[in-house]
Amino acid sequence: MAFLSDTLARVKPSPTIAVTTKAQALKAEGRDVIGLGAGEPDFDTPENIREAAKRAIDSGKTRYTPVDGIPELKAAICSKFLRENGLTYTPQQISVGTGGKQILYNALMATLNPGDEVIIPAPYWVSYPDMVLLAGGTPVPVVAGIETAFKLTPEQLEAAITPKTKWFIFNSPSNPTGAGYTRAELKALTDVLMRHPHVWVMSDDMYEHLVFDDFEFCTPAEVEPGLYDRTLTCNGVSKAYAMTGWRIGYCGGPVALIKAMGTIQSQSTSNPCSVSQHAALEALSGPQEFLADWRKVFQGRRDLVVSMLNQAQGIRCPRPEGAFYVYPDISGCIGKATPAGTVITNDEVFATALLEETGVAVVFGAAFGLSPNFRVSYATSDEVLREACARIQTFCASLV
Repeated sequence: MAFLSDTLARVKPSPTIAVTTKAQALKAEGRDVIGLGAGEPDFDTPENIREAAKRAIDSGKTRYTPVDGIPELKAAICSKFLRENGLTYTPQQISVGTGGKQILYNALMATLNPGDEVIIPAPYWVSYPDMVLLAGGTPVPVVAGIETAFKLTPEQLEAAITPKTKWFIFNSPSNPTGAGYTRAELKALTDVLMRHPHVWVMSDDMYEHLVFDDFEFCTPAEVEPGLYDRTLTCNGVSKAYAMTGWRIGYCGGPVALIKAMGTIQSQSTSNPCSVSQHAALEALSGPQEFLADWRKVFQGRRDLVVSMLNQAQGIRCPRPEGAFYVYPDISGCIGKATPAGTVITNDEVFATALLEETGVAVVFGAAFGLSPNFRVSYATSDEVLREACARIQTFCASLV
């Protein structure tokens, strides 16, 4: 359509949303569908946070706020960064946006020029490359495969950096793999970055509180203080506090960058929802004890899914350190055919056949930049996960 912008040709709709939409459509038709595509906790937002939102409404906090966040929330974010990450920020170094996605998008829009490169470890969250493209930059995916536990090596990072590199996007624990970098692994990457002062770091810490076993979360500017002045530390309340629909993300970074991001936001959305900001204030300042309980539940689900998927023929499923995803390898299924005669030529065909023949909706690996794999979100009940994994086992056993 000639009326539409050429920019639209650079990007594609989110595959994760597409899978969820298709699963919902099949359900509406009466199909027995189990959706494992959506990346959101199945817990309700904690009651104290919901009550804070109600109080905000009842007290009239429903008007415009400062463009990038109310002062009280910015102060709470500063306290959170100091308390949990050992990072000292002032309110002038904090930006609050409509979800973590807007924070990342604002930063890229405020900094990228044509020709600028952004290093993105693959598998990656589906939106990273498309946001870079929308902002006029060039995404540079670097594959970190199953042989390195889906983690980028220092050698790979060093080789990917060029004079055109502007950003390195870092996500740990990762969406889609759940892989988490230890302090030593992260220090090895920051050592590389210290040798390249023109490269900035965008750290997406959205799954910070969803880590398992004895894994200890850390973030780049915490591990290497020398990167503080060129790091944007990004986070939000969506995953840890089950607030995906409230749409509040935030970040800490250099004043000049934060100001530029505010300019972008002032001409796009203006302030995030006033009520959601007060709910986020309670999330960050209120009781945190429930997080440990939720972690325990998610860890049990991870162990269930990893065990059952590793019993499926042709599937190899690593055990991740965090988030609520697994990213199984299906190399052993490629080239086989379903009873209906569909030949599994790639992971998209696998995921499509799985949905059509068993009613289990997963996201194919090509969407995340690494095949042949698929992503499972285990943010649902044990009962549902057992049934879904049993169907996957049966489906894989039927391939010939």
